[in-house]
Amino acid sequence: MLKAKYLLQNSATAVAFLLAVFCFHPVVHAQGTGGVKGKVRTVSGDGIANASVTARRSGADIKSVKADGKGNFILDGLESGIYNIVFDAPRYSAGVLYNVEIKKKKVSDLGDRLILTPDQGLFVILRGSVFYKEGVSLPGAKVEIEEVNADGTTRKLGSTLTSISGEFTYKRSQGAAKLRVKASFKGVSATKEIEVDSAAIYRLAITLDVSRTEK
Repeated sequence: MLKAKYLLQNSATAVAFLLAVFCFHPVVHAQGTGGVKGKVRTVSGDGIANASVTARRSGADIKSVKADGKGNFILDGLESGIYNIVFDAPRYSAGVLYNVEIKKKKVSDLGDRLILTPDQGLFVILRGSVFYKEGVSLPGAKVEIEEVNADGTTRKLGSTLTSISGEFTYKRSQGAAKLRVKASFKGVSATKEIEVDSAAIYRLAITLDVSRTEK
């Protein structure tokens, strides 16, 4: 009876020891890894929800996580070494931070400067130029852009001023539309219409009947 009790106690001790070993090893492994954290955002500062953050090493994707609703993420559980960190999100151009060092037992903060820009391939981009009647670029001209509806009514989309080189740019989501562009300077104006459709860069030029020598 005493012998059976002794074996039972030893068996329980052995089981407890094995459980401790199996529970202990993953913790040791996790403590020996590192990672990075940060925020993926737009140029205006808004976080990009569900952006993908991937650790890439020697051309292979090692681990990926999704940013939260505010663009914040933690990518951990990485072995120490040098990685490229890839940021990607629908409707945005991908970004990469090269040669990021991962250290054991440390999660490095990459900050909130991880900026993704809209994918230009998904937009209608209107680029125009305004000229004096001599054909010289006209800076500071007011440019107003409207969408012309099928019934002839219009909807104002925005306005801007031409740059020092007499140029302006307008961007919108792809889709068929008729745009009316009006340029004005010193009481003189001119209008052009352009039809856009799929994502592409559309160009137009407007010449105003005003001389560069006029006061």
